[in-house]
Amino acid sequence: MSQREGFTSGFVAGAFLGGLVGGVLGAVLVNRGRKGLDESENRPLLEENHGARLNPEESMEIARRNLEDKIARLNLAIDDVRQQLGTVNENGIDR
Repeated sequence: MSQREGFTSGFVAGAFLGGLVGGVLGAVLVNRGRKGLDESENRPLLEENHGARLNPEESMEIARRNLEDKIARLNLAIDDVRQQLGTVNENGIDR
């Protein structure tokens, strides 16, 4: 009975403490990631324009091209992971 009495308070305290630690860790990692995120990818776009003002059509076209490039890279990464998982699954079946 003594274990049941302390379970609820221990569970609530653990959930609170875990949420607090997870939240702080997540915030630190997000801030750390934002500092170096996409700086290298955005430089060609900024250098290409040399500070010139773009009309909305041009900026939409540039954004569309950038999105298409990113989608293509994601698709390649997905295909690579599928191949790796297929190899792992095939090895597991052969044994």
